[in-house]
Parts: sequence; C-alpha cells; structure tokens
Amino acid sequence: MSWLTNKFKSLTSIINFSGMGKIIAAVLVVVAILLSILGMYWSSEPDQFDVVAAAKEKAAAQGYLNNSKKLVTGYTTASTLHSIIETLLDKPGGFISNDIMPPGVFMDNMPAWEFGALVQSRDLARAFRKEFSRSQSQSTEDVNLKIAEPQFNFDTRSWALPSSESEYRRGNKELMEYLDRLAGPSNNKAQFYARADNLADWLSDVSTRLGSLSQRLSASVIDDKPQLESEENSRYVRTPWSKVDDVFYEARGTSWALIHILRAIEVDFVFVLQDKNALVSLRQIIRELEATQASIWSPFILNGSGFGVLANHSLVMASYVSRANTAIIDLRRLLEQG
Repeated sequence: MSWLTNKFKSLTSIINFSGMGKIIAAVLVVVAILLSILGMYWSSEPDQFDVVAAAKEKAAAQGYLNNSKKLVTGYTTASTLHSIIETLLDKPGGFISNDIMPPGVFMDNMPAWEFGALVQSRDLARAFRKEFSRSQSQSTEDVNLKIAEPQFNFDTRSWALPSSESEYRRGNKELMEYLDRLAGPSNNKAQFYARADNLADWLSDVSTRLGSLSQRLSASVIDDKPQLESEENSRYVRTPWSKVDDVFYEARGTSWALIHILRAIEVDFVFVLQDKNALVSLRQIIRELEATQASIWSPFILNGSGFGVLANHSLVMASYVSRANTAIIDLRRLLEQG
C-alpha cells in the first residue's frame, strides 16, 4: 500500500511540474512576441523635420526672433545639429547602440542607422569648432563648441559611468549655449562665418564619408566571376554577408542626417551659393539623398548579383550615394572658383 502511495505522489508531482512547465513556456512565448513587437517599433526610422521651423521654434522659445521673423546667420545650421542629436536620444527606444537589455541588445539595424547619423553630426560639430565659428586659423576657439565637439565623439557603446546619452546631452547643452550667444544680446557673442572656403572644407569631409560608404555598399554585390590570383591585391575588400544590412542602414542614417544639414546650409549660405551659381547643385545633392529614404517594402535587405533574380538593395543605395558624392565634388569645384 505504501508503494502505491509513493507512486501516486510521484505521478502527481510530474503532472504538476508538467503543468508549471507549460505555463513557463507560454510566458516565455508571450514575452518573446512582445519584445519582437517592441523591437519592430524601435526599428522605425525617425521622420524628416522642417529645419527652419525647428530653428524658429527654438529661437522663439528663447525670445530671439526679431520683428521680421528672421534668424541670424548660422542659427539654422547649429539648430539642425542640435535637433539631430536630440532625435537620436529621444526617438522611440532612445539611443539603442549601447543597450544591454532586450530587445535593444539584439538589434543591429537601428544602431547602424544611429552611427551613420552620428558620424555626420560629429563632422559638422568639428566644422563648427574649426571653421564656421572662427574668422581665421589664429582666432580663438568658441568656448562652448570646444566642449560640445568632444562630447559628440564619446563612445557609442558606453552604457554607464558615464553613459553615451549623458555625454551627448552635455554636448547638446553646450551647443544650445552657443545658439543663445549667437542670437542673443550677449557680451561674449558667438560668431558664424558663412564663407565659401569654410563650406568647401566641410564638404570635403562629407565627400570622403560618402565615397567610403559607396565603396562598402558596392562591395556587398555577389560576384560570380572567378578571381584571378594576380588580382588579389588590387580588388576591394568584400563586405561580409553578416554586415550587408548594417552598411545599408548606416548609409540610410548618414543620408537622413545630411538631408537636414544641407537644407540648413542652403539657408545660412544662400548668398555664397547664389554668388557662386551653386544653389542648383546643392539642391541636386539633396534630391539624390532624399531618394535614399524611400520606403523599404522587403522584410530583408537583399543582395543578389548585379543582374540576378533577387533585388540588390545595397547596389541601389550605392547608386544614389555615389551620385550625391559626384554632385558634392562639382559643388566644391564651384565654391573654390574665384
């Protein structure tokens, strides 16, 4: 009888454990589904914004708009840089590149997008510190920009002590103080020099970035042609298949940021561009970059051969980026002419 009782107790414990296991499994499935949905929401790219309206909103909040509702030269570009960083920090999911918890830790496309936008922000912040805010090479650096620029170059993977977000917010705070000094009646007034040489120098950095991106995107194409041994040293480095989507989204983030920056440049450098007959060239660059922001209808970034059955998203992106880069080279040539 005791033997039968023990068997019954063992069977009961197995049934209870099996029922608990099903509950745990169901909870895990629900959590996985919820994290997947949240990950998809966080992966949505931010919408484009009106750079002039955003700049006027900042200026109005500080009481810096005059009766004609015109912004001082340089305010739109600096405000756009501030808004790009703000978007990176405050978009759905916040800044994801340094996440150590799911779903952010499992995401790679959005961190690649963030990196592309951040690189353009860093280059623009450096241009502000080195050129836009200085009358000549021997002039003093701006007190706020010399702090803001290093802050934006902080490690994207740091999640604590300090976190990437806290360092970028500090940089944005210094940038906002530069904006206040640029537009406000400060005794230590900030400066912005909208000169052709300053713009050409920054465009040189942009061209270098786009040229590298175009190369990496093109290197994602599957090439069935046999490689000759003598060509090994002259061929470009193939983009690993696991990095194809990362390079694609880095290009999307880069283009998104550049679209806004160039729209702001059109406002602040309008007289220089008109004087050099370069306004049409700038708008052509913006149009090429806007094409990179078209909706992606495929659930995956496909990279078949150039004329194969499958689409090649990277090759299409490389085409737009390369054409924008060519237009930038032409624009620099116009700006450097007397």
